[in-house]
Amino acid sequence: MDIKNFRIEELENLCADIRMKIIEVLSRNGGHLSSNMGAVELTVAMHYVFDAAKDPFIFDVSHQSYTHKLLTDRWDKFDTLRQIDGISGYTKPSESPYDYFVAGHSSTSISLAVGAAKAIALKNEKDRIPVALIGDGAMSAGMAYEALNEIGDRKYPVVIMLNDNEMSISKPIGAISKYLSQAMAGQFYQKFKRRVEQLLDYLPESAVYMAKRFEEGFKLITPGMLFEELGLEYIGPIDGHNLYSLISALKTAKKLGKPVIVHAQTVKGKGYVMAEGQFEKWHGVAPFDIESGEPVKSEKAKKSATVLFSEALFNLAKENQDIVGVTAAMPSGTGMDKLIREFPDRFWDVAIAEQHAVTSMCAMAREGFKPFVAIYSTFLQRAYDQIIHDACLMNLGVVFAIDRAGIVGEDGETHQGVFDISYLNAIPNMTIFAPRDEIGMKYAVEFAYAHNGTCAFRYPRGSFGSCGDIKSKPFLLGKGEILHEGKSGIAFIGYGNGVGRAYECAKLLGGDITIVDLRFVKPIDKKLLKKLADTCKRWYIFSDSAKRGGVGEILAGFLSEEGINGVTITSFEYDDNFIRHGNTEKVEESLELLPCQLAKKIKLSNH
Repeated sequence: MDIKNFRIEELENLCADIRMKIIEVLSRNGGHLSSNMGAVELTVAMHYVFDAAKDPFIFDVSHQSYTHKLLTDRWDKFDTLRQIDGISGYTKPSESPYDYFVAGHSSTSISLAVGAAKAIALKNEKDRIPVALIGDGAMSAGMAYEALNEIGDRKYPVVIMLNDNEMSISKPIGAISKYLSQAMAGQFYQKFKRRVEQLLDYLPESAVYMAKRFEEGFKLITPGMLFEELGLEYIGPIDGHNLYSLISALKTAKKLGKPVIVHAQTVKGKGYVMAEGQFEKWHGVAPFDIESGEPVKSEKAKKSATVLFSEALFNLAKENQDIVGVTAAMPSGTGMDKLIREFPDRFWDVAIAEQHAVTSMCAMAREGFKPFVAIYSTFLQRAYDQIIHDACLMNLGVVFAIDRAGIVGEDGETHQGVFDISYLNAIPNMTIFAPRDEIGMKYAVEFAYAHNGTCAFRYPRGSFGSCGDIKSKPFLLGKGEILHEGKSGIAFIGYGNGVGRAYECAKLLGGDITIVDLRFVKPIDKKLLKKLADTCKRWYIFSDSAKRGGVGEILAGFLSEEGINGVTITSFEYDDNFIRHGNTEKVEESLELLPCQLAKKIKLSNH
């Protein structure tokens, strides 16, 4: 959409249309509401001043890129947002040439902008400039400051738009600060500042000293001190919903030919009154009624695994003062919010800082506490070195509660929690296990608390699958469980939520099939598996995890090491591909992993 010739009034009308489109589609499809509503004017101003066809537009996390999608060839496709075979809720170059980079994890945008700026300089493409849009929450991660540190030194032209919707980076101080900030956003201030810097080169030493003291004092009452000390130009804070101010600031930033921070203050949820402000429930929404704001009613589901974890840990923490815990910007998503409210001195949200979360808890374990680190599978990847170096090397008693294991649905490739078994199994001193049902979650938390050493257990986004009337027993280190002993020579081996799928599949087949809950993948139950190999020669593996390095390969390695022959393994884990977005059941259907589809495959393979 070519908006460069629009008048301000036309741009404002466009923003209103975009907001209405976002509300209408998300009320049906769900998605990230408040972050997108708050970033409409920022994105429109970016498109007005810069050229998305040649300038790298880099959205941090990119869950706030809906306006960008609507402005770049996807208005008519927007109704398919987050649906299977529809457009992604994140930027995706394979979807559109206007999307510069795949994104889904936070705090990468400035690093990408620095890399793009280096490449542009090497290619001598002076008419291109990277533009990064980053939220203030993403500025809590160290990677953002690593990138700022370099760009402040190397001075490549980059424009960084800081979307400050919580005023957590810097807060205006009264009328004086507001006046100064508005002045700083204009070209006059930037020209005046350069003239002063040039003048200082010609002044005597005593005058320079006084001028520099004045400049330092001036910075103390302006919000840009941090960025200017890092070597970046700073413009703002400005009203992130005032198109005239935004466009003026971006035009100034574009002309400077330096790294520039444009600090814009916005309101999350802007334009949809019920979502305006700091309401976490409006960040990511399920389908809802536009008039009331209430979620669309669905059938009452069983408690989610997250709720079960939260309840079990809460009850245990009430009785044991040595239990502490942490999450990284996902208090409600991991169920830690209840514990943070009840035990604020023992449970913490450390913002988007998975590496810090893990290492800080390792020190607490060293001091005799029992830390529970609750992080989504996809985000725990970011702290892999800390798990190895700071937790497992000393075999500290840190517990990793891995939420969102398996397919998470509409968030797609960047969020599917499929790799944790593969990447954790390689680490010495790591114990890995998984509950299969509601009572099993309680036993998992209790086992983790009592365990001497580092351990991790995983569980799905929603509720556990059903295993009928067969309820879990307490965990014993390295011990699996035979749920049903059949005589067909076929074994269904499930792990975690995969046990429910194995059970459902066995019901559909109706044969006398042995069903096993592996429970542990490290250490595995060698005694049980050797006995199983004597009676069952065909093993089918059910686990919500990657096939490479997954449960099937772990068991194949066991058979090889033990010299056990004659057993064939078929794994129904995920193939070596990134898994697309869409409703979880529809994605599983596309992968042919629904119990009815698996039962058909097994039936055919045994004829």
